[in-house]
Amino acid sequence: MKPHRLAGFALLAALLLLWQVSALSWVSSTNWPPFTQVLKALVEGFRSGELVQVFGSSLGRMLAGYAAGSAVGIAVGVAMARSRWLNAALGPLVELLRPIPIPALVPPLILLLGLDNAMKIFVVAFAVFFPVLINTATGVRAVDPVALDVARTFQAGRWRTLAGVVLPAALPYVMAGLRTSLALALIVTVVAEMIAGSAGLGYHLVTMQYAMRAPDMYAAIVLLAAVGYVLNRGMLALERRLLHWYQRDAAA
Repeated sequence: MKPHRLAGFALLAALLLLWQVSALSWVSSTNWPPFTQVLKALVEGFRSGELVQVFGSSLGRMLAGYAAGSAVGIAVGVAMARSRWLNAALGPLVELLRPIPIPALVPPLILLLGLDNAMKIFVVAFAVFFPVLINTATGVRAVDPVALDVARTFQAGRWRTLAGVVLPAALPYVMAGLRTSLALALIVTVVAEMIAGSAGLGYHLVTMQYAMRAPDMYAAIVLLAAVGYVLNRGMLALERRLLHWYQRDAAA
């Protein structure tokens, strides 16, 4: 393991130790349990299957919204970057909708889509759409004009140029947008379930809070952090595999 990663895990272990000591010595409150109680609640949650069911439903909604938002974001980003007319037509709308906070969208979407999965998946897709779109459009616009000239010299068609030149050159930007949006998708899923949920992690956190079951609440948060870390590491591994040529050139 690399030294800087060891340092990161050492800091995390120190913070968890501080949590344990503070709960046993400095803070006398049932709302701040020792970390050992949180670990016990985490184990019991897995043993009973409650946490598995909770996270399974949340991850299902998150991945569905993430896939939909990413696919549409890539398609629209490429189209806007390749067409000045489409960019002029959609650009103001994108800039108008992009700053809207996600929690502000939930109430009107409840009226339109109800409280079922459709609303939560749409909210996640909406949040994912804009970072992917912006990064994709930036990457397509950054394609080396020389590469496009070479494609024209060999009389490559529009679709062949897009698939063989534009998209591979823009892939580092696209992957950056996808990685940023992955964490955002997880956050938005939990927020949507907290505001208007009857299942999932967000609903579980609120229920544990109202039930004054602090160890179970913190156990879900710890598991959420671990899942977010694993998802990010997985995306980094995929990025290294797909962009090995790009990273090698950058290092050189």
